[in-house]
Amino acid sequence: ARAAVELGVTPTAISHQVRSLEQACGQALFRRRPRPLALTTAGARLLPVLSDGFDAFADAIAALRPPRATPPLRVTMPNAFAGHWLVPRLPGWRAAHPAVPLEVIGTNAVLDLQAGEADVAIRYARTPPADGIAREILRDAYRPVCSPALLPGREPVMRAAELLRFPLIHFDWTRADPDAPNWRRWLVHARAAEPELRGHEAVCHLSFREELHAIDAAIAGEGVAICSDVVVGGHLRSGALVQAHALTLPGYRFFVAWHADHARGPLIEAFAAWLRAAA
Repeated sequence: ARAAVELGVTPTAISHQVRSLEQACGQALFRRRPRPLALTTAGARLLPVLSDGFDAFADAIAALRPPRATPPLRVTMPNAFAGHWLVPRLPGWRAAHPAVPLEVIGTNAVLDLQAGEADVAIRYARTPPADGIAREILRDAYRPVCSPALLPGREPVMRAAELLRFPLIHFDWTRADPDAPNWRRWLVHARAAEPELRGHEAVCHLSFREELHAIDAAIAGEGVAICSDVVVGGHLRSGALVQAHALTLPGYRFFVAWHADHARGPLIEAFAAWLRAAA
């Protein structure tokens, strides 16, 4: 019965093949009574020869097959981080590990590492995630940013009231955090420095569900967004975005996390080390 399961046939088919082999050999190969089943002397002589032959067949067929490709390392992370931070650095990973492809899962949902929804995660949080091994790679701050075309001389405005001449670009926060570094929080801090600050309610606002779209709108000159300096760091360095005001808010921390018992632990360790070096 176990042989039938291994070969994907019925036990009856196995019995027919055994009887055919015994007829070809002219003698019994198994003692069927009493239980358990056992090899006869002839069967014991035949077994190692056949086993060696089957092993040789398997080795020869394996040698003809193309080598199996290394499965991709599945990495989950927030959408904006994937698009604006990781993607520009992927050539560095391919240069260091050309045989290990990455499957980048950009999502703002928290995938379950223990359930195997991903191999490794980049988590964005104030404290280390508790669903496995976690190592910090980056911390960020939130800065008002806009296209340089909005600012004469590309210099930040000195007063928050000047900033309110422009549309404020918002995006949704998926976490319920009263201290989230968004425009509401930024204006609270700005009023502490400028008590007379009023009028932002009358400003034309733009709102997006996705942070990626808010960043694109800021680059296009549609207004001022408050963004993570890690996520938009490349755009700040290239000049596509400039800081519009000096007031910044503390952000969160980026962690690389994985399940402690993962079968690809050494590869994940290498990926984590590469991330930290790139950061």
